[in-house]
This record gives sequence, structure tokens and C-alpha cells, in this order.
Amino acid sequence: MSAYVETMFSVREKPWHGLGTIVEEAKTSKEAIELAGLNWNVVNKPIYTDGMKIPNYVANIRDSDNSVLGIVTNRYQIVQNSEAFDFTDSLLDEQVKYETAGSLFNGKKIWLLAKMPSTKILDDEVEPYICFTNTHDGSGAVRCIMTPVRVVCNNTLNLALSTAKRAWSTRHVGDIMQKLEQAKKSLGLANNYIEELSKTADIMANTKISEEEVNNIVGSLFPINEEDSDRKKNNMKQMRDGFISCYFAPDIAKFMNTKWGVINAAADFADHMIPNRKTEKYQENNFDRILNGHIIVDTTMLQLMKKSV
Repeated sequence: MSAYVETMFSVREKPWHGLGTIVEEAKTSKEAIELAGLNWNVVNKPIYTDGMKIPNYVANIRDSDNSVLGIVTNRYQIVQNSEAFDFTDSLLDEQVKYETAGSLFNGKKIWLLAKMPSTKILDDEVEPYICFTNTHDGSGAVRCIMTPVRVVCNNTLNLALSTAKRAWSTRHVGDIMQKLEQAKKSLGLANNYIEELSKTADIMANTKISEEEVNNIVGSLFPINEEDSDRKKNNMKQMRDGFISCYFAPDIAKFMNTKWGVINAAADFADHMIPNRKTEKYQENNFDRILNGHIIVDTTMLQLMKKSV
């Protein structure tokens, strides 16, 4: 993790293998930015090659150390760290608190996480979080993402619901400030998502699913073909066994033989799976999957929402 977490702070406990500064609280976005080491700005500078200025492109430079964060077009509108997060202050009250913030990939990506009041979904305690992210390398937009977490097992319930949006974003072009004003609706979107998630959970918990149907879903997630190598076949079998092991986990036993039990197994498997080959970007990719959703969870959800699985 330390390979790509540059700076960060956390309230009460150190996340991610003990990295970051632990603090009692951060009352404002300005305070959070200072604690997270995000108190720097980005400036555009022209790019030259062989003494000639390259047209239509500029370099995004961090003013604190002159490091190059990315090459972007001259239409790119910089959203400073303070601008990306200062509107979040209006979202917070005594029940919604800044939880953590930091810089990834040497400043190319930054995030701020706010925790909403805990809620109950099917008698499970769930902690909803809103994550605000911004990039300075041209790779992504300003985003607001809803991420509910089951407390008992620390699994994220990033389910793609047709009835409620889980994320809001805007590109770094046009009138950014006007677009950020729209983001103030994000708390309302977050509350709506939790309400719809609760309704979906109730429906799925009351919808039975057979062992054969579960096996069919797992088989489609991790297909085994006769022409595959023995190594690939073995990997797929391990994946299947891992998913089924999650399905029989004690914390979701009460949802056994229901669609809600299957989707929780998918979330457990996706959140804690370890790839066969740990690359340098393994944890980096896992961070993005936790925020943006996981293909295994999304595919499982899609199959479960069909009229018959």
C-alpha cells in the first residue's frame, strides 16, 4: 500500500497497514486538507520539445515541489483540492464527520471520506460513507461515490441499483464551479441510495434460490473450459470454492438459500479476494474496486435481478 499512498490522515485508527496520521477529528474540509497533506495547488505550465512549444497541451504541476502530475489539453479546467472539497462542509453536521483523506500516486489522485450515521439493513448494522475523489493527471473526473459497509464483516455493499444513483461525477471541462454546486445534492442522493438499498435487500432476502441456481451463478462467474490449461482450471476451481466458502460464512447464514445471501457472498469474496499474482498495482486496483464497484458483485447482481437465475 505504501507504494502509492503518499499522504493521509485518519480519525481514531490508522487504516491500510498503519499508514497515515491518526487524529481525534477534522471539523472542516480545510482542516482535513491540512491534516492529509493536501495543502498545495496545481498550476498549468507549457510543454516544450527541442525549444518549440507544444500546442494545445499543458503540464499540470504541483506547486509545492514542481512535480509533474499529468499532461492535459488546454481545455482542462483545474479543480484545486480546496475547491473540490470545500462544498462538502455544507453537507456535514454533528452526525456526519470527515473520516479520512489523502493523496495517491504522488498527488495524481486525492480523496476525502465522510461517514454518515449508521443505519440498519435487515438488522445488519451498516455504515454509509461518501467518498469525494479528484484527479490531477487527466485520468478521471471529480466524483462523489456512495459506499455502504457492513460493520460485522467490513464488506462494501456497492450494488448497482436501477432505482438509485450511487455516484455523481463531472469532467474537468466547462463551468466546473457550477457543476460542483450540483454536487451539493450528493447527501440527498446518498440517503436515497440507502433507502433503496434497504428495499432491495428486503426483496432479495425474501426471494429463495436453489443450490443448483447458486452453482450455476458461480459457474458462470468462473467458467472452466476443457481446452484451458490445468493451471487455469485449478485457478477457476479455487475461485469457485472461495465463493462458496463465503456463501456459507456464519455472518450470512441467516440468509442462506436467498438472493441476499448470494450477493453478500459475492461482496465478501470481492472485497477480500487475493489475486494469484500480486502485482505492484494489486492494492491500488483493489482501492478503486472498493469505491467503484467490483465486476464480480455487479455480474452477480445482474444475474440475481433476472426473472429467473
